[in-house]
Amino acid sequence: MGMQKIFRIYFTLFIGLVSLAVLAQDTIPPVSADSLYREDQFYIGLTYNAPLNMPSGVNTRGLSGGIQFGFVRDMPINKQRNIAIAIGAGIAIDQFGQNLFIGETQNNETIFRVLDGNVDFTRNRFNMAIIEAPLEFRWRTSTASSYKFWRVYAGFRVGYAYWYKTTFKQPGNNVNQTKIPEFDPVRLSGTLSFGYSTFNLFASYSINPFFKDAVTVDGEVVDFRTLKLGLMFYIL
Repeated sequence: MGMQKIFRIYFTLFIGLVSLAVLAQDTIPPVSADSLYREDQFYIGLTYNAPLNMPSGVNTRGLSGGIQFGFVRDMPINKQRNIAIAIGAGIAIDQFGQNLFIGETQNNETIFRVLDGNVDFTRNRFNMAIIEAPLEFRWRTSTASSYKFWRVYAGFRVGYAYWYKTTFKQPGNNVNQTKIPEFDPVRLSGTLSFGYSTFNLFASYSINPFFKDAVTVDGEVVDFRTLKLGLMFYIL
């Protein structure tokens, strides 16, 4: 199954979950107030992935986005239960479309080359799937009987990219890379989400670059990181 089909499937799932949960939160009142309530939540989000610290001449081209979903366990740390720490587990699927070609020589050495306007190509993407563990410090205005409240969640994620692939296509030539020695599968990121009720703005910044000791054929360091910006939806 291609990455485009995967994105379509999860986007459809995202829209369906958002619609059902909005309807539920707006029409189903809480049965009773629980003085020891927690905000255990499933989450699902969509992001635009902006590449950072790229070599000169690198530009985005095509789709650069991500889908993430998972579950977090809420642990209040004060009597009012509006301050908490949460831990969880999830999966993130990311795609980057740009003009940085990643291939290899006949000696199995990785090539990082910035493609200029003289190179004709139809696709150049870097995809990955990550298992990650979110850790969040949470502040909210929730109560035991209210499902609509302001929230600010700041956190950190540790992840492992269990799959990655580069795809390059041009007339008469297709290149796929699934083994890049410079790639660092351990992913570290800082996160922030804030909003009210259903929809929340979300941001994530890569603490470590995707590649270690990577240099282009022109001698520039490839300190490839990303800033993710998008919407996060929490399901109680």
